[in-house]
Amino acid sequence: MIESRRRLLRSTGSLALLLSAPGLVWGANIVAVRVWPATDYTRVTLESDVQLQARHFLMEDPPRVVIDIEGLELSPQLRELVGKVLPDDPYIAGIRIGQNQPRVVRLVIDLKQLVDPQVFTLPPVAAYNHRLVFDLFPTVAPDPLLALIREKEQAERQAQSAINDALGEFIDRMNRSPSVATAPTPAPAPAPLTPREPVDAKTKSKIDRLVIVALDPGHGGEDPGAIGPSGLKEKDVVLQIARKLRDHINAQPNMRAMMTRDADFFVPLHQRVEKARRVQADLFISIHADAFITPHARGASVFALSDRGATSTAARWLANKENAADLVGGANLRHNDAHVMRALLDMSTTAQINDSLKLGSEVLGQISRVGRLHKRRVEQAGFAVLKAPDIPSILVETAFISNPEEEAKLRDPRYQDELVDAMMSGIRRYFAKNPPLARNRQL
Repeated sequence: MIESRRRLLRSTGSLALLLSAPGLVWGANIVAVRVWPATDYTRVTLESDVQLQARHFLMEDPPRVVIDIEGLELSPQLRELVGKVLPDDPYIAGIRIGQNQPRVVRLVIDLKQLVDPQVFTLPPVAAYNHRLVFDLFPTVAPDPLLALIREKEQAERQAQSAINDALGEFIDRMNRSPSVATAPTPAPAPAPLTPREPVDAKTKSKIDRLVIVALDPGHGGEDPGAIGPSGLKEKDVVLQIARKLRDHINAQPNMRAMMTRDADFFVPLHQRVEKARRVQADLFISIHADAFITPHARGASVFALSDRGATSTAARWLANKENAADLVGGANLRHNDAHVMRALLDMSTTAQINDSLKLGSEVLGQISRVGRLHKRRVEQAGFAVLKAPDIPSILVETAFISNPEEEAKLRDPRYQDELVDAMMSGIRRYFAKNPPLARNRQL
């Protein structure tokens, strides 16, 4: 009897030591925390070694989201979330963290406005472990088409104000010194780019409304895209290039660029297409800088959609890789409307593909003057992001970021400028030959 009790005590002691061992997985260990603020929505991500379970509810006066995460203890990594919130975050005023119950951590996200929260989990993929994601969307989504029109009107008002200020300054100087004729010194303003191709009167008469070009910088947020040998991230360099191209487009008379993302956040593939369709874009250009399995691949490429299979093995490989972006970036597939996604996959048209090939040919021809091409013709494959049924759409691979020499070129602002000039020239040449049609909703 005594011996059996001793054995029980020894086994109990061994169990106690085991349970207190640092390596024992009582629950989740937080690997990293991230906050991705953007005008569209703000994302909060908790990355852990096991899947987290969470419950959430909204409270008002003041507005906040309360999240209880089970199987978790406070840790230094988790507390880092408080300092991740930026002052200019459109939705989050701050985050508070506390041990609400044993093994239950409570997050309180103090809000600047009411939101529509989405909470979901993502399984391990690429370099990520398990992720618990909180997406905070505005309760009323802004109208992107109206935003473009207001942006254009504001730019016109600012330009007119600069002219008026310069004229007023000149008149004031003339009044002070009537005997001295002084030339006016208007404030400098960016001059519209002059088309290299002449546009005939018939074409000019057709371009009678705002022409919108949707620019889609690939990847973003949780999805870095390809990473070069020295650490340059695809998502960062394509955003820089897209911003420069946007400025060129906005400098054109009666043209405006809409960006699917203008900051470092993730946009699911089908939402990129939907954004372009919501503003009734005339063109859709997705910008990338991809990698290959060897560092020797080099050169720029242009791709259009295919409804008959890929034109090469490399094109098929690249399309499959780009179409997997939702898995890495973290799309809430349970929230997406399934029939909308199926429709986007099935609504491609022959006319759209033909127009896309024309656009791609013009852009590729101009890029060839800047640097080496990977392929000298527009390739085709089933890129999900190119499946807008009514918008000519191309995907531009600016260079192979996996090639050390091309990574250095992508980092060089001068090369970026040359590339953007070439893309802008291709866009102008396309419109000179294919004037945009009238919209149902005139601007």
